[in-house]
Amino acid sequence: MFLTKEQIFEVKDLKTEKVHIKEWNGDVFVRTLTGAERDKFEKSIFNIDTNKRTFENLRAKLVVAVCVDEEGNQLFSEKDISALGKKSAHALDKIFEVGQRLSGITKEDVDDMSKN
Repeated sequence: MFLTKEQIFEVKDLKTEKVHIKEWNGDVFVRTLTGAERDKFEKSIFNIDTNKRTFENLRAKLVVAVCVDEEGNQLFSEKDISALGKKSAHALDKIFEVGQRLSGITKEDVDDMSKN
């Protein structure tokens, strides 16, 4: 069966998963990135001035992109990246890994992003 444009647009394809963060004594919701959000995330690790990839606050950047509240609204903004970068690496890794998995970001994708 071939899908119509309308059928594709009607599909709710952004999955959300509750993740317990022991270091923060609670749970957060992690959502699949949209195509535009993934492009924005990948672009954020490229430094235009040096023409090279930068992995500064990589985990915090993805956490900002994938964490949502119960209604699906972004929990953090780009202004929070620096502050999140100062939080537990283990806590950020948990969210990063779930965000990667839900958004289909593979190890090969990360390897490709790291090439200059």
